[in-house]
Amino acid sequence: MRLKNKVAIVTGGARGIGKAISKLFAQEGATVIIWDLLPDGAQVAQDIVDKGQKATFTNISVTDKKAIEEEADRIHNSYGKIDILINNAGITKDRTLHKMSEEEWDAVIDVNLKGVFLCTQVVSKYMKDAGYGRIISAASNVGLRGNFGQTNYAATKAGVIAMSKTWTMELGKYGITANAIAPGFTLTEMTEQIPKEHLDGIKSQIPLQKAATPLDIAYGYLYLASDEASYVSGICLTIDGGISR
Repeated sequence: MRLKNKVAIVTGGARGIGKAISKLFAQEGATVIIWDLLPDGAQVAQDIVDKGQKATFTNISVTDKKAIEEEADRIHNSYGKIDILINNAGITKDRTLHKMSEEEWDAVIDVNLKGVFLCTQVVSKYMKDAGYGRIISAASNVGLRGNFGQTNYAATKAGVIAMSKTWTMELGKYGITANAIAPGFTLTEMTEQIPKEHLDGIKSQIPLQKAATPLDIAYGYLYLASDEASYVSGICLTIDGGISR
């Protein structure tokens, strides 16, 4: 087991890539704490427990600093440590530049960028005291190359990459690594409504000619969270079938 006895927080762990991360980490021996506003997280945690593995769910917003502080303190008191933070929670509110409202801009910045900042600021203090930590944050290949109608989303994902590189410099001396992962097009609950012809068009642009599954992306998180990646920090691991080559 690559994460035996590790304690991992997974934000946005109720669905999609976050759900796959939560299940994979638990399978690899971690105690997984799912943070999400979606009630689906409770069922994900129960599914994990039903397999004899360890998981809990907390309904929490990554934009609520007080709640984050209280929950992180509870976790630390319960388990004595927090080894891994997966900043996966995120939203989209797509609109072209001149049609995007200030509210749509603010909402995406608040969750995707500020939420990652707040969770890392709080949780990394416990890692710093312990002299060990793995921080892995969800970027996107959109943060590397942009995307039509996603000014707000692309800005947050580019920001996540930059923050991770900064945290590498600030936290490395405390035994903490900070990395980002940039997935490409991934088949999740959010993509189920896409018409087949449009989906086929997307796949045709990917060198591997297929979309990623959430598990494809979760394996990247597993590597960066494991001791195998103890000397890997400050990178953005792109997992997108080669489209960002």
